[in-house]
Amino acid sequence: MKRIITATVQNRSGVLNRITGLLQRRQFNIESISVGRSETEGISKMTFVVDIEDFNKLEQLTKQLNKQVDVLKVSDITDKAIVARELALIKVGSNPQQRAEIQGIIEPFRADIIDVSKDSITVQATGKSEKIEAIIELLKPYGIKELARTGLTAFQRGQQPQVSEFSSSYSLIQ
Repeated sequence: MKRIITATVQNRSGVLNRITGLLQRRQFNIESISVGRSETEGISKMTFVVDIEDFNKLEQLTKQLNKQVDVLKVSDITDKAIVARELALIKVGSNPQQRAEIQGIIEPFRADIIDVSKDSITVQATGKSEKIEAIIELLKPYGIKELARTGLTAFQRGQQPQVSEFSSSYSLIQ
């Protein structure tokens, strides 16, 4: 089963290498990984998707990650309410006549054409992994020349106000 794990880490040299090394030594396959600076100076957020069948192995992994010096927090957010997105850049072969067709294909996905040359166009798509897979499948007949994907980036949704909280907050504003 694929699990989405997030880690808040110190933004230091070698942290990514140590974490991926730990996963490799424990024989976990990383399906995707994304890392970037967070809202706090010197702190980065990591999101990785791993295939783990056994709950005990998942628990072992989170404990091992928490033991790492530069790791501040580890969470398995798979079963939580999350916001998750992936980015794909897709270079598709096209001639001027096919561009309108391709535009028609990508429009329902809210994807954008971000580069045009005489024999290709580059499409930018963001969304859930399933959406990215679907647009790639639809563009394959045109000939995908190049494809780059970021991997999943995710975090938990914010606390949603209860109806009574909203109405009392609303009455205070009036």
